[in-house]
Amino acid sequence: MRGIKNLILQFTNIIACLAVSLFSACGPGAKQNRLQQASSPYLHQHADNPVDWHEWGDEALEKAKKENKPLLISIGYASCHWSHVMEKESFMDEDMAAVMNKNFICIKVDREERPDIDAVYMNACQLLTGGNGGWPLNAFALPDGKPFFAGSYYKKESWKKLLQQVLKAYREQNNKVVLQAHSLANEIAKNELQFLSPADDDEIKISQDRYSAFFDSLYAQLDLANGGIKGQVKFPVAIAGEFLLQYHYFTGDKKALDALNTSLSKMAAGGIYDHIGGGFARYSTDSLWRVPHFEKMLCDNAQLMSLYSHAAQVTKNELYKQVTEEIASFAKKELLAPGGGFYSSVNSGNVEEGSYYVWKYNDVINILGENEGKQVAAFYNITPAGNWKNGNNILYTTFTPEEFVIKNQLPSGFITTLASARKKLTDARNKREKQQVDDKILISWNALMLKGFLDASAASGNNDYLQTAISTGAFLEKNMLQANGQLWRSYMKGQASIPGFLDDYAQLSSAYIKLYQHTFNKHWLLLARQITEYAIKNFYDDKKGIFNYTENRSKEIVTRLTDLHDNVIPSSNAVMAETLCRLGVFFDEENYIQIGRQMIHRITMKNNINAPSFTYWHNLAGLLANETAEVVIMGKDALQKNSEMQKSYLPNCLFMGAVQEENLPLLEKKLPRNKTLIYVCRKKTCKKPVEDAAEALKQI
Repeated sequence: MRGIKNLILQFTNIIACLAVSLFSACGPGAKQNRLQQASSPYLHQHADNPVDWHEWGDEALEKAKKENKPLLISIGYASCHWSHVMEKESFMDEDMAAVMNKNFICIKVDREERPDIDAVYMNACQLLTGGNGGWPLNAFALPDGKPFFAGSYYKKESWKKLLQQVLKAYREQNNKVVLQAHSLANEIAKNELQFLSPADDDEIKISQDRYSAFFDSLYAQLDLANGGIKGQVKFPVAIAGEFLLQYHYFTGDKKALDALNTSLSKMAAGGIYDHIGGGFARYSTDSLWRVPHFEKMLCDNAQLMSLYSHAAQVTKNELYKQVTEEIASFAKKELLAPGGGFYSSVNSGNVEEGSYYVWKYNDVINILGENEGKQVAAFYNITPAGNWKNGNNILYTTFTPEEFVIKNQLPSGFITTLASARKKLTDARNKREKQQVDDKILISWNALMLKGFLDASAASGNNDYLQTAISTGAFLEKNMLQANGQLWRSYMKGQASIPGFLDDYAQLSSAYIKLYQHTFNKHWLLLARQITEYAIKNFYDDKKGIFNYTENRSKEIVTRLTDLHDNVIPSSNAVMAETLCRLGVFFDEENYIQIGRQMIHRITMKNNINAPSFTYWHNLAGLLANETAEVVIMGKDALQKNSEMQKSYLPNCLFMGAVQEENLPLLEKKLPRNKTLIYVCRKKTCKKPVEDAAEALKQI
């Protein structure tokens, strides 16, 4: 490790010291742009750039090799504010584009469509910067794709100097550039394997002490005053919230629930939450959740819908129920595509960042009237001078409506007034220019939203949410699942494209298993098994005991990626391990269970596991450390009893059942006559069946 640090330092010094005045020597660049033919809305947004962008592929790499030019790889996504800033500042500049076109092979990548490409160059960026990274991600690589330098956003003048320095280094000190690229490639490959423990064939059991140690590690990193993980920039990490809730369920530890309640209430009060239209922005730029980056992502809101649903089940907090309903409303109004799939994101504003979401004080007064307007402005911290920039206000709350009424000695009718005011503000905001929607449909993110609607349905009893989940499941099956179990990753304007990655297989299998548990329609369970079987045959590496992120037959760039860390969504290997363990129970397939448990063991037995990056693995460790149960519901009222049971938060239970004879191993010969029975089973042994859901809950 010391060797690569020295190389990185040496190379960074080379880059910093070299400069050549390229811009005065270059003529106008070529105007044509290939991205008009791309499937990604993000790439389409760059189709009018004077930069001669390529999509990632053999054509670009062969051209780089033939012309001996370095690759310039720029990675972003449609709702990323700073990606668009850099485009306007640099990529729309004719002189800048001329330099890029003459001296580099320029490649544009949508990180949401090609997370495999993004992962390689983000890994390089983090190695070079000591762990920092972000989007837009801008990397320079040898013609074979091996990176030698990477960074994130650059202002126009900085980007101009960097192009000069990189090109001079590539031409005049090429041997050092090549050495840097190979050193980075080796380090990336080592990083992929450092979190794997040796395989252990003994019975796998995670101890309660180790499970508690995972909690202690996470708890030490929590901001107990303001919620979330400590830091000046905060992401609403739903995976960590799910771990806190599960830990409280298994241990009764009040600290875990208190920490979760702080996070959920502070987030819902902050500017990161859209108090008018529902849904959460991607992250907050401050530690109090007040100033967001305003883009809204499907994947974030899907996971938060699940978390707030689960928290509502445990705490009965009406705020959590309200937030769940408002996320669902936002998703259906702004992201739901015709036919059942969900679009990927909504950007941060077309005029300027946040322009769709922020308010001037006088506008609020004019819309609501003097008296009502002043009360509502005070509640949402809207001031004449503005609480943000340029006299604009971001809506956030400091008190609940009930607390605000008491503090300001207002009549209780203010709560009704507030609801009416929100409706008026919604109507007014709807007249503004709408933000752009990234209308590609990603299978893994849709699977998360499918699960979000199922969790919301269970918590609320709202059958419309269940029907939305079923519709989404059917859309994904029809448009993105092939007959042999292979998946497409992306769908847009009637066309599926890009072979799926491991997160697509893991998340869709997981979603279909959950859909079965809510509907008892075995079709979804059979699809989950088919998809998982394809993943085992085409992604699993039996030597490493883990799944590769890309198909085993696909071309690798630097190394075969594995995706062990949680990121925007949970580690695809962790979700696949969970899926295997669950399918193993449903179909009595011991091989599935063995592979899944070995994966969990190999990750969680490492001593250097960082809690926020491996939290989904720790959730799985909790299931191994504590007793789980299978709940079998058989008979004419099976679906009704199932709905009653699942109103409770039961993370350690798998639900299965039928209204007629069924041949799944745990369901065989359990159908009663003229009644419905609930069996609570553990380790293939069932307790005495009961007819009442409340009695079954006592057995759990």
